[in-house]
Amino acid sequence: MALALSVRTLPRGPGLAYEPKFDGHRMVVLRTVGAVSLQARSGRTVTAAFPDLVAAARALPAGTVLDGEVVVWHEGRTDFALVQRRAAATPARAAALARTLPASYAAFDVLALAGLDVRARPYEHRRALLVDLLTPLGPPLQPVPMTTDPELAEAWYETLPASGIEGLVVKRLDQPYPSGRRSWRKLRHTSVRDAAVIGYTGTARRPQALVLLLPGEDEETPLLSSPLPPALRADLTAALRTSPRPAAAPPGPPLTVTGLGETPYTPLDPPLTAEVRHTSTRHPPPEVLRLRTDL
Repeated sequence: MALALSVRTLPRGPGLAYEPKFDGHRMVVLRTVGAVSLQARSGRTVTAAFPDLVAAARALPAGTVLDGEVVVWHEGRTDFALVQRRAAATPARAAALARTLPASYAAFDVLALAGLDVRARPYEHRRALLVDLLTPLGPPLQPVPMTTDPELAEAWYETLPASGIEGLVVKRLDQPYPSGRRSWRKLRHTSVRDAAVIGYTGTARRPQALVLLLPGEDEETPLLSSPLPPALRADLTAALRTSPRPAAAPPGPPLTVTGLGETPYTPLDPPLTAEVRHTSTRHPPPEVLRLRTDL
């Protein structure tokens, strides 16, 4: 997969394209002659978790490969915790969740079309192919918006966060698809964002820290938050008491979590949502600002 390098200011200049960065899970859609396969950024197959997207992708020509983000809209904004809930669904639950929490696929590139590898072609050409391919199909498969106007891009950057858009991705129009390289540039609106709370350390009465999945990073690599202050511990205890949640899996061997090591934690299913401040997948760990009990 192509990757993006974080920048602090909006790149400007001729030959640049700007796309909104959605708050979702990175996903590749592969349409073969007889099937549809969905792959997460880690390479894990998540086809069974998204039967609604599989059904929509059957309309693609065989030999098509798309790169994009799967998102779930809730009350006018994308909700990363709900995307995580969809991605973690068992096959038995996936069909029901597809009805109650339908997914959308925001495609931002086409890697192959009707069996033809187009990765070496300029982004401008691939973008035209993507729009021509998906526009007649309509939702839930859609091309992300794109502009070459930096003023419009800056307006997106300032106004779209209310819809769950976390920033912009900037690409060169003449650029081939940069597999495995950080050749795109990514401007995040803020280091404060929502994260899926998939578990906690400590006990329900005395939680210590949250186990988080952050959008825009490796969505399948959990991160341990910094220790919770007393007020947030009380908020989490109250949330667990008023909204009983079954464990996502029975207790088993310790799970390896970045920053946590092989230490057990209590999983949450469905996840909660927390607002966190985080600038890097490395130290310091994410700081939890509040639980999003409004979602």
